[in-house]
Amino acid sequence: MTKGPRVAVLDYGIGNLRSAQKALEHVGADAVLTTSASVMESADAVVLPGVGAFGACMTALRAVELESVVHDAVASGIPFLGICVGMQMLFDSSEEDADAVGLGVIPGSVKWISSSVPRPQMQWNQLHLSYDDPLFAGMPESPWMYFVHSLHGVPTDPIDVAATIHYGATLNVAFRRNNVFATQFHPEKSALAGLRLLHNFVSVARKA
Repeated sequence: MTKGPRVAVLDYGIGNLRSAQKALEHVGADAVLTTSASVMESADAVVLPGVGAFGACMTALRAVELESVVHDAVASGIPFLGICVGMQMLFDSSEEDADAVGLGVIPGSVKWISSSVPRPQMQWNQLHLSYDDPLFAGMPESPWMYFVHSLHGVPTDPIDVAATIHYGATLNVAFRRNNVFATQFHPEKSALAGLRLLHNFVSVARKA
């Protein structure tokens, strides 16, 4: 049986690493948890998951010397997916930790959700898609996804926003910048819609 595209899931010891790997395998990827630069250089796509605090995740990523690997993967043009705090790490900075420096892949910052609503948001919410993106192919017009977050990304260029939700205000929750796609929600926990997004990501990797 032919294996699907090799997807490297960055293993820096924090977050939903195994669940992301298993979900990718479920939709046909040859997904591997790895800290090896050589494995990532030979991969067809890369996924950066994350759960927890922005600063702690950035510290952990740098401790296993994966920061340059992320930049190399992005620069190579292969499909790249950031999930939850992995999405936030792609920004320049975060209000959660003013001293922490992000990866700077998506120019902009991560800001707190308004204190007028419960934080974190821990619920399903409905996406409002900004435009047709290959990762949303075959989905309903306003798919439901599962969220656990207290912050959201605010890119310098609004064109980078691929989807929003309403939670007290309009929040940016999915982003596209060239070969990089990133989601604040957890596709691996979002039932059929989330699996469809991961399936689409794997399909893009297969064609790349």
